[in-house]
Amino acid sequence: MIQTLLDEFSRRFGPGDAPRRFFAPGRVNLIGEHTDYNGGHVFPCALTLGTYCAARVRADRTLRLFSLNFPDAGVVETTIDQATPLPGGSWANYVLGVVRAFTDAGHALPAGLDMAFWGDIPAGSGLSSSAALEVLVGTALKGLFGLRVSGTEIALLSQRAENDFIGLSCGIMDQFASAMGKRDHAIFLDTQTLEYQYAPLALTGAHIVIVNSMCKHALAGSAYNDRRAECERALAALRTVRPGLPSLGALTPEEFDALSGAIPDAVCRKRARHAVYENARTLDAFDALRRGDLAAFGQLMNASHVSLRDDYAVSCGEVDALVDIAWRCPGVLGARITGGGFGGCTVNIVSDAAAAQFTETVRREYAARTGLDAQIYTVSAGDGAREVLE
Repeated sequence: MIQTLLDEFSRRFGPGDAPRRFFAPGRVNLIGEHTDYNGGHVFPCALTLGTYCAARVRADRTLRLFSLNFPDAGVVETTIDQATPLPGGSWANYVLGVVRAFTDAGHALPAGLDMAFWGDIPAGSGLSSSAALEVLVGTALKGLFGLRVSGTEIALLSQRAENDFIGLSCGIMDQFASAMGKRDHAIFLDTQTLEYQYAPLALTGAHIVIVNSMCKHALAGSAYNDRRAECERALAALRTVRPGLPSLGALTPEEFDALSGAIPDAVCRKRARHAVYENARTLDAFDALRRGDLAAFGQLMNASHVSLRDDYAVSCGEVDALVDIAWRCPGVLGARITGGGFGGCTVNIVSDAAAAQFTETVRREYAARTGLDAQIYTVSAGDGAREVLE
């Protein structure tokens, strides 16, 4: 498919210097959902699935963009200096948002670009195709123009693009995982401080299996932003009894239980309870993985799904069906919704001995319950964004 991308680049943009190639991965979050904008911990890993870009510097300031994933949109043309949102939710807004974020941060972009993209992350799956695209653009800008930006700064600028340009109040996890991933490792990230540790994914006798519900979500302008606002209202209420509380993630479950009566709105109280308890589960999961206790890790994943379903209300009937089927399958250590929610994927830890039966059972029973055909991927943790040199 890389050769197809290069051929399409030549067809769309004509002859010239050979384009340079870049890649940024999607991610799956093992546990720690909706904690990243609440000052808690997350535990994602980058995937080997991701998005590729072929890019070439121009002699003028024109910016020409094409995606093999959205061929009907044709070539989007603007300039580096006119990076403003395009109507209709164009895919190119994720590129333009990063260009704007870089220039607003003082990183001069001296010329325009021709850029062609292709990715194998299913859109709307919850595996962060948008974050991969943003981090990919930042990585390409760094490489093509020799910019002095770290992986962490690329992640932060990509998050700014999503927050300010796209209008989705996401946290830092997706972009950080895409920028900073490490092969065969998960990232234990404190989203309050951006301190992180790599944890070897030593899933002895088991693998990570992702199941796509084929129920697509659209987070921008959706209930995702509502959840963040509800958590902010809960935090404001807690600060009336705990002045200076930096975030929901700063509370232990015991502290939250003692203070939760200060949150007058029952819905906001449930949202905050999820954020606090999910953060505690993530800390416990990191410890369990370091001990090699996959059974404990899986139980924490299961509890995470229940909380996301009942307290945070970001699951849906199709995803709940997938999780219920997984929980009933022998050899499944844990299963939960992953990503922002409102559809998308589940992440499952499945023993190697049970993998074939798991796949057969999920496909059969999910189709019987929903009429949908689930897509199933056995995945590995991959490296973060980079230039492709081979």
